[in-house]
Amino acid sequence: MSIYSVAQVEALSGIKAHTLRVWERRYSFLTPQRTTTNIRYYTDEQMRKLLNIGILIRNGYKISHIDAMPDEEINDVVTDILSQPIDDELNDQVQALTIAMLEMNEDMFNKIFQKQVNKAGLLNTMLYLIYPFMAHVGILWGTSKAMPAQEHFISCLVRQKLITAIDGISNSKEASKSIVLFLPAGEMHEIGLLLAYYIAKDLGWKVFYLGANVPYENIKDVVEISDCDLLLTISVVSSPGGIEKLINRVSEATSLPLLISGSMITDSYQAPTTQVIPISDPFELIRFLKAY
Repeated sequence: MSIYSVAQVEALSGIKAHTLRVWERRYSFLTPQRTTTNIRYYTDEQMRKLLNIGILIRNGYKISHIDAMPDEEINDVVTDILSQPIDDELNDQVQALTIAMLEMNEDMFNKIFQKQVNKAGLLNTMLYLIYPFMAHVGILWGTSKAMPAQEHFISCLVRQKLITAIDGISNSKEASKSIVLFLPAGEMHEIGLLLAYYIAKDLGWKVFYLGANVPYENIKDVVEISDCDLLLTISVVSSPGGIEKLINRVSEATSLPLLISGSMITDSYQAPTTQVIPISDPFELIRFLKAY
């Protein structure tokens, strides 16, 4: 059995810690467990119930009404909500994917994914459902808010979808632009890089995909062999000077533009040189590659 801290519950469900405390005082549906040092925590069953409650609240149910609903009724109503046409916000679908992750329920994940593909197409599904979901649970940048086993489970499913999607795009014989994608030494979270691979290939770019944990000394040789136009990397290095070291090592190897993304690339990030081009999300990557 997995257990969840208040911070994890808040991150995964979107329900604020203050709201949790109020509900615990007023209603009977939620009674957290406590450690020997009196720290509150929640079980798998409670976590799933809170995710379902979040879906009900967003669909107009009052918490006082939910408190009187048996668990079976809550599950039935949520199932009915999720079977309805997908809304623009997709918040319920993201929460449903979170439940699928916590339950390690591959069938549920596949049904939600395919439903959105049928409605909006594969690219939009990746951009508007899978990307927000991965960012929501922290998988994308290696800051998982879930349990390690569940993170690995859902990461593998997403990775399979991306690789299948990439393989389904024919290589463009007329591709005039090429890009090298890599994760630097020490970086192992490949999902974001695979998403960039899919986007670039879908836009007609020739892609040289190096994968994770690429030694810096390999960059120069790859640039010379590939004769590429751009480099793209993703870094979640949190150590002091981590990004600066990455940029310095790449600039020693080549003067080509370096697109860099990751959890540390925020709106306030200032690139140290004109060679470095911050990319905050997939939408910005699409705009850049289309305009290049």
